[in-house]
Amino acid sequence: MASVKQRPDGVWRARYRDETGREYSAHRKTKREAQAWLDERTAELVGGTHLAPAKARVTVGEWAETWLRGYERHRASTVRQARVHVRVIVEDLGSRPLRDVRPSEVRQWVVQLAARDYAPSYVYALHRRLSQLFADAQHDGLVAKNPCSRRTSPAAPKQRPYVATTDQVWALHDALPEHFRPVVLLGAFAGLRVAEIAALRVEDVDFMRGVITPVIQYPAEPLKTEISKTPIPIPPDLAVMLNANPVHWGSSTIVVGAFGRPVAPYTIETAFKDARGVVAGLPEGFRIHDLRHYFASLLIAAGLDIKTVQARLRHASAKTTLDTYGHMWPDRDESSRAAVVAALRSTPAAPKAVR
Repeated sequence: MASVKQRPDGVWRARYRDETGREYSAHRKTKREAQAWLDERTAELVGGTHLAPAKARVTVGEWAETWLRGYERHRASTVRQARVHVRVIVEDLGSRPLRDVRPSEVRQWVVQLAARDYAPSYVYALHRRLSQLFADAQHDGLVAKNPCSRRTSPAAPKQRPYVATTDQVWALHDALPEHFRPVVLLGAFAGLRVAEIAALRVEDVDFMRGVITPVIQYPAEPLKTEISKTPIPIPPDLAVMLNANPVHWGSSTIVVGAFGRPVAPYTIETAFKDARGVVAGLPEGFRIHDLRHYFASLLIAAGLDIKTVQARLRHASAKTTLDTYGHMWPDRDESSRAAVVAALRSTPAAPKAVR
């Protein structure tokens, strides 16, 4: 039921009921304004985009605060990253009602972010976070559509990783204090991430069989994904080298500080940065994580197939491995030509030129 009626004081009241039978009303100075409001609400009901007025008034900032409270079920490091992203979003769009944000406004926001000299990867991450906020708001019935899409998104950053040479890897190893040298061994020859390196316990390494099984990441949190728990085979020589700290210090972890106790990733990264500075040819931004790229290059150069490399790097999918390291696989053009030629030559009516 919908109606537009004039009250005794001359104000026009428009009324309607939603699909649940709940009544809403608005008061306007003229009949035309009241009818226009009613027509908009009716169109929303018919089109399935209707929102209760209370929900329609929720701002980006208000929703972000609610969203973050629900997001706290994730790992602490993941929540911290989300808070950093949300802080930027709220500063720029926090006062805007959720339902009023349009795709054109999102595109303009992306351009403004780039103008602040944010890295393309960071702008891309902020857009993804905004899209996540709106997707969850849509699921919660606060907006009818997500204004973020591929049309509003900046281009996904595609950077080929820097791969250190073997000489650079060993130079890094030698430049570190002895108790930190397993950092390079675990990164370059087992592909562990820095939070996994810091948390790797003696009990997580089978020195006899030569197997590393990551279980936790620093400080004592679950690994990011189930695939991250995949065991990593290592040769006996590496197992012996990794056992040096536990033998010397009687430590519970493979990597230790100057006094034989476990250390945080920040402490490891600080020492790594100092060591990086004395290794010729390494880019200024070279990270411990980049040792994984060296590990991947070793496996690929050895002729391992994509599924094996995926398993050793503990990627969730082969697509991730290919997107990151596809360019490292050797060129197979001549091999494919040879395969076609072999098939052509096996044909009885093959052209003489082919023979």
